[in-house]
Amino acid sequence: MKWCRRCVLPDSRPNLVIGEDGICNACKAHGGKPAIDWAGREAAFESVVANAKAAANGYDCLIPVSGGKDSTWQVIKCLEHGLTPLAVTWKTPARTPIGQRNLDNLVALGVDHIDYRINPKVEARFMIKAFERFGSTAIPMHMALFNIPLTIAARFRIPLIVWGENSAFEYGTEDESLTGFRLDRAWLKKYGVMHGTTAEDWLEHGFSRKDLAAYFGPDESSVEAQAQRAVFLGYYFPWDPETSLAVAAAHGFKYNAGAARTGYYDYADIDDDFISLHHWMKWYKFGFTRLFDNLSLEIRNGRMTREHALQIIRNKGDQTPRADIDKFCAFADITRERFFDIAETFRNRDIWQQRNDGTWYIPDFLIADWSWS
Repeated sequence: MKWCRRCVLPDSRPNLVIGEDGICNACKAHGGKPAIDWAGREAAFESVVANAKAAANGYDCLIPVSGGKDSTWQVIKCLEHGLTPLAVTWKTPARTPIGQRNLDNLVALGVDHIDYRINPKVEARFMIKAFERFGSTAIPMHMALFNIPLTIAARFRIPLIVWGENSAFEYGTEDESLTGFRLDRAWLKKYGVMHGTTAEDWLEHGFSRKDLAAYFGPDESSVEAQAQRAVFLGYYFPWDPETSLAVAAAHGFKYNAGAARTGYYDYADIDDDFISLHHWMKWYKFGFTRLFDNLSLEIRNGRMTREHALQIIRNKGDQTPRADIDKFCAFADITRERFFDIAETFRNRDIWQQRNDGTWYIPDFLIADWSWS
């Protein structure tokens, strides 16, 4: 593993490339943000808004929302620009009380809202199958997050879908064509976190087409015929977690200060008890955790030194989400032992080695005195 000398991410992170100068492509992309003509991009968004209003017979945009600070920020921005949104949520089977409270607050800002819940028996089976096959319980989540809004937008003939950040730009990519304003099929295939699969690919794994109806998106030709646009709001406005938090908090978003569920931010990933499992599997697969991602953003935004970030990583450890794992095991009706047995099959032997006493460790890890017990 090679580590970026500016942030704290390794080259084992998918789509992250560290150059000969020791700096990763995500840091370099972020370094170019001040040179972006943000006034020009906001003007471009106003043009997008005008086109959506002209094309709409009802709702002029759809916003996929969770109730988190980012989706709250998205709703506020769209309302400020005079749009009439339909907010759509895939309802996680592990929504938290504070997540429900923040979602209710988001709707109260002044939007119509659909809370879409999938059959929990199907969802539990799908999550286990995805975990066994790809080491990710979140494939059904991402499939629902992306396809349910697309399907509803097609049914309501809504011309514009407004997403939040473009992860290809924020976290690094080898394909610069995917860092722009548009979320399309090419972006979904690479960054949709579905391991290149569609609902169709899961029919041979014990599911019927009816079981997975919610996970199928609309027919692509019908979407194109409606001239639908799916854009990233983070392309048109500077995206920064602290900025979106400040805006959301000013409009009623709440969180438990000092109580980070996973990673560094105490205001992120607070609406779902199961998202921590998705983030934590990075440890087995890539040798880093959500914490490294968050701290790298803080370094890039000039709010933290790399030395301080290393100390935080040392203090927090791998942040194994034991309580959330137990909740998932109860939901999926498997034992904790079975969960860890599956996880173990995805340990990346290219970066992990095992000592004679059975302890797994990563040679030349970022933290020299890391505890591997």
